[in-house]
Amino acid sequence: MSLLNILIHPDPRLKKMCPPVADLTPELRKLADDMLETMYAAPGIGLAAPQVGQMTRLLVMDCVKEDDAPARPMALFNPEVTWSSEETGVYEEGCLSIPEQFAEVTRPAQVRVAWTDVHGKRQEEEFDGLWATCVQHEIDHLNGKLFIDYLKPLKRQLITRKMVKLKKERARG
Repeated sequence: MSLLNILIHPDPRLKKMCPPVADLTPELRKLADDMLETMYAAPGIGLAAPQVGQMTRLLVMDCVKEDDAPARPMALFNPEVTWSSEETGVYEEGCLSIPEQFAEVTRPAQVRVAWTDVHGKRQEEEFDGLWATCVQHEIDHLNGKLFIDYLKPLKRQLITRKMVKLKKERARG
C-alpha cells in the first residue's frame, strides 16, 4: 500500500461529478486500500476518490477508532443514498481537502446507503450519527460538492481564500 497526495481546494477535480465504476478491477481494489491508508495517516474518518485525483465513484470511511487502530474500515463503490430521514442532525464538519477549516452543516440524521463492496457484492446499510454525516459528506465529493457549498457565500469565500494562501505557502516549501 502507499500514501496518496490529497488535493487541496480549490482544485477543479474536486468540483466534478464522478462516473460510476463499471468493472471492479484489481487496480480499483488497490486504490481503495491506498485510500484507507492515506485516510488513516492524514488522519481522517472519510476520503473520496476525487480527493486523491481519481475520478471514480469510490469512497472509504471508518468512524470508529479502537486504541488508535482501524476498527471498521469500509470501501464503498458506487454508493447511493436510497433513503434519508426527515429528522436532521448538525455536525461540525471538516475535510482533508480543506485542512484546518470547520463549519456546522445540517444533514439528514439517518440515511440508508446501497453500494458495491470490494468483493463485488451489493450491500445496503442504514447509518446514523457521525457515520451518516461522513457517508453523506463523502458521497457529496463524488458529486462535485464540498461541505463549504452548504455555507453562506461570504464564509465560503473566506475559507477558499485561506486555502489559496495555504496552497501558495506549500508550493514555496
